[in-house]
Amino acid sequence: MASSRPALERELFRESIRSFVDKEVLPRAEELDEHGKFPDQLFQRLAQLGYLGLRYPEEVGGQGADFQTACVFYEELAAGSLSLAAIAAMQTLMGTVFVHRYGSPDQHERYLKPALRGEKVATFALTEPEAGSDLGALRTRARRTAAGWHLEGTKTWITNAPVVSFLTVGAKTSDEPGLGNIALFLLDASTAGFSVGKPIEKLGTRSSLTSEVSIDCDLPADALLGNEGEGVKNVGGVLSEIRVMTAALAVGLGRRALEDSARYANDRQAFGKPIGEFQLIAAKLADMATELHAARLMTYDAAAQLDTGATITSLAAMTKLFATEACARIVDEATRIYGSYGFAMEYPAQRWFRDARFLLYGGGTSEILRGLIGRAVLGRQGRV
Repeated sequence: MASSRPALERELFRESIRSFVDKEVLPRAEELDEHGKFPDQLFQRLAQLGYLGLRYPEEVGGQGADFQTACVFYEELAAGSLSLAAIAAMQTLMGTVFVHRYGSPDQHERYLKPALRGEKVATFALTEPEAGSDLGALRTRARRTAAGWHLEGTKTWITNAPVVSFLTVGAKTSDEPGLGNIALFLLDASTAGFSVGKPIEKLGTRSSLTSEVSIDCDLPADALLGNEGEGVKNVGGVLSEIRVMTAALAVGLGRRALEDSARYANDRQAFGKPIGEFQLIAAKLADMATELHAARLMTYDAAAQLDTGATITSLAAMTKLFATEACARIVDEATRIYGSYGFAMEYPAQRWFRDARFLLYGGGTSEILRGLIGRAVLGRQGRV
């Protein structure tokens, strides 16, 4: 795959991933939600098809695709199962990007390349019981030792933790307050002193297993990814990608809800005609389609700008904010179109409604994003 794809080639890729989703993911979406188990078989299929390495260069086993193409992948996979899409997003972005950017050639061989082949499961561990959006409150501590580092702390809401092979962990390297002493570390899950708590029972994305982890580990000197004290800077360097990726997931889930709701509105009869012919139902579909279209335009515009190397901090925040909130509204309206069946577990509307909540938190809550955007607008005196 070229580093910059023409629109036609990208749409051909969309058809390919959509075919995979229709044939192999959608038929299992309900099962994944019901049983809440890590989908090993589908995870391996993503690896076999080259999707896990989509956005990485060929020299490490990737496909060399641009970020717009990656967003096509995230969108289409989310239209099949947001649980599987969340797993793939962690594996292909947050769980591996720091190893790729700051890891040694040996770490690429031992961790990155096997992860892109689906042989290892990766994750990113930053959130703590007392530190979510407030990174300055991190308590996980990294102390230098004669052999390298000792890492100690607790992380929570860690995606893929029950099946993880390696983690990128955020920790403070001194007791000084603030953000200037946060660094990133590579932690092999087989290291003595690492343990995983029981999975957190969640409302949605139930096959994307999430747990608390405890860390009391000795690490080698090369476990430090990037420079000491540059953890926040390094995370910030991919935060816009994370937010735009989350927007792409929202577009995919919203599209599934819209398409299936329209199909239901055409099939469901009331008072002698399809319910879609009633103005208030048609109005719901119109609003859903309009918001979805706007979210898609914002998402792929932001992705295109990321492909040019532009800094889009505010735009990425606006894109994530709008797309995820739009998705939440779309799936809510879907349950209303389904009526009482939107409340029934045998229909997918309730799953879309539950899964959509997941998108509102990762990469910055709507409240955090509104604060960020507001400060940016004030700084530019209203110019956007």
